[in-house]
Amino acid sequence: MKKALVTGISGQDGSYLADLLLAKGYEVHGIIRRSSSFNTSRLEHHIQNPEVYNKKFFLHYGDLTDYTTIEKLIYKCNPDEIYNLGAQSHVRVSFDAPVYTGETVGIGTLNMLEAFKLYQQNSGKKVRFYQASSSEMYGKVLEIPQKETTPFYPRSPYACAKAYAHYLAVNYRESYGLHISCGILFNHESPRRGETFVTRKITRAVGKIYQGLQRKLYLGNLDSKRDWGFAGDYVEAMWLMLQQEQPDDYVIATGVTTSVRDFCKKAFDYCKMDYEEYVEIDEKYYRPAEVDILIGDYTKAKTQLGWEPKVNINELINMMAEHDFDLARRDYTLHVYDNKLNPRS
Repeated sequence: MKKALVTGISGQDGSYLADLLLAKGYEVHGIIRRSSSFNTSRLEHHIQNPEVYNKKFFLHYGDLTDYTTIEKLIYKCNPDEIYNLGAQSHVRVSFDAPVYTGETVGIGTLNMLEAFKLYQQNSGKKVRFYQASSSEMYGKVLEIPQKETTPFYPRSPYACAKAYAHYLAVNYRESYGLHISCGILFNHESPRRGETFVTRKITRAVGKIYQGLQRKLYLGNLDSKRDWGFAGDYVEAMWLMLQQEQPDDYVIATGVTTSVRDFCKKAFDYCKMDYEEYVEIDEKYYRPAEVDILIGDYTKAKTQLGWEPKVNINELINMMAEHDFDLARRDYTLHVYDNKLNPRS
């Protein structure tokens, strides 16, 4: 039985990756931060399964900025594969919290790589490492579409920290002969996406507006264009990278770009509503430096990994809208029930 250690396991990508690895027979260890609440809702289907939890699936407290704990956990878990997904990953928030973003994304990756290097040198075990890089590193794009050789031009503290982490991973690979692969993942979404990210913010609003629980949806730049794929598809690409004999870097994308405006239109179409009646612009959601367009060329991943996306943008939007419509319907039922119990004067 292979063992995998996953940082950021309680996030969107980490939860889908846990599903994939457990289905493939892995023993999965995840690192979560200790906080006042047990933020593991995306993992509850494993935690509530007595045949899995603490038998094949284990959670450990740790923080990417705490090198000592990270080093101890790697030795304790004795992994065959390490997936470094943990980060402060919200681009807009990175402008408000640049130091924290730099520490978790940049220094956190350095801590993981250094602990990984020493563990492999001391144990003699051949371990493989996946680094989550980001299309945001391309920023003010110098080439369309973007591929592995396209120069980076980061436009946010998050993107700068990701570029630093990416080059660290490449440096450790080339300097120490380590099996480290970087996935340059373009935007990927799902019903498990955090509700502060624009795609989920949109689909949540659609359901709430339809149920009368929300009146307006406030967004920033509607003309930004992104290459959106399904997170469940993208974690398969992560796993495939670590099954290769030689480590490398891969763009993971769909090759299709969609504007925020078109995403809104398609999402509101799910409930047969006109997005223009409900969407308003709020300048506070604009970034200080915008990324206008991202579109990836995944030819290398298709050729060398045999990977390509299965879910297209229309299927993705419908998947998210359907999930959030059902969620809003439950919210509405609870709202009505609460009003009956606690009538407002």
